[in-house]
Amino acid sequence: MIDVESALKFYRVMAYIVGVMLLVLCAGMVVKYGFGEDAMVAIVGPIHGFLYMVYLVAALNLGLKARWNILYLILVLLAGTIPFLSFVLERNVTGQVRRRIAAASA
Repeated sequence: MIDVESALKFYRVMAYIVGVMLLVLCAGMVVKYGFGEDAMVAIVGPIHGFLYMVYLVAALNLGLKARWNILYLILVLLAGTIPFLSFVLERNVTGQVRRRIAAASA
């Protein structure tokens, strides 16, 4: 279960980072299309893209170790593309995995 705990920690960190970067990217899109200034999107866009790929690896790693079904795994993988959803699912995933760890150790 130590592998699952470490995978959970890495997933949680990446979920928060990707969630915040997605919100910054959305703000950059408002600035780009509202005020014609695209420097923020040009900087934040590629950074979010790279971090999202790392998030995918973290979520896939946790999903395989926690033995999620494929639909739940796909939902978690897509959470980094919808604003605020990564925060919501991070809470859900954390609770689910912690309950599973507690049940396995009991």
